[in-house]
Amino acid sequence: MNALIGGLAALLYLLAGGWLASRLAQAGSHGPGAKGGPLALGWGAAILHAMILAQTVFSTAGLNLAFFNALSFTGWLIGVLLLAAAMVRPVENLGIIILPFCALILILGLLFPGERIVADSGQWPLELHILIAILAYSLLTLAAVQALLLAVQDYRLRHRQPGGFLRGIPPLTAMEALLFQMISAGFVLLTLTLISGLFFLDNLFAQHLAHKALLSFIAWGVFGVLLWGRWQFGWRGRTAIRWTLSGFTFLLLAYFGSKLVLELVLRRY
Repeated sequence: MNALIGGLAALLYLLAGGWLASRLAQAGSHGPGAKGGPLALGWGAAILHAMILAQTVFSTAGLNLAFFNALSFTGWLIGVLLLAAAMVRPVENLGIIILPFCALILILGLLFPGERIVADSGQWPLELHILIAILAYSLLTLAAVQALLLAVQDYRLRHRQPGGFLRGIPPLTAMEALLFQMISAGFVLLTLTLISGLFFLDNLFAQHLAHKALLSFIAWGVFGVLLWGRWQFGWRGRTAIRWTLSGFTFLLLAYFGSKLVLELVLRRY
């Protein structure tokens, strides 16, 4: 049953992402079409994806965040945040990358099931800390994808290529404003993650995750400097893009780099 539900969810993710790509490709000549259709498909996929996560991640034994489970849950949360934001902000074009990614990691989660209980049932403070951390990572992932789209937009404008799909996305200044809104929200959640993580230091050292905390603090510092530079010096454009992608790289290494090495390479559970 999970294979059937997962296959249908992946198909809906791919259809939604393809629809958004087609919509953006046609924007140059016809203007962007309505986004309600692809968003509806995306929500359908997210609901089916959630049905699978309810069984694989939120198990009776506790929070099961084996590598591919964690990847699937994080991808689902990124997709949900994108779909929710796209209802009120012009960020739906990020779905061209994110929704197919959600389909891929959903399938990987089904193909490579695992078990790593990171919080026993009833340990709600630790579960809350982990969920806030994943939410922070998800928001900052959206910011990184936004920065990539901003980089393409900036490159084409600098090389006097304003046509094509650029007609279907907001102006550069609006794209930058959206980027810093995402970073600001993600930075607040990352700050809460690091503060709440201080209460679980024994747990971190027991699981050999001190390097994870260090990389997270470095990422926090990078995003903090970026927000300070924006406020103090008006940083924008390529400077903002570089700092965003640098911070995200440290965060990626902290969240999934450590899990990949410990679980898939060293086989430590």
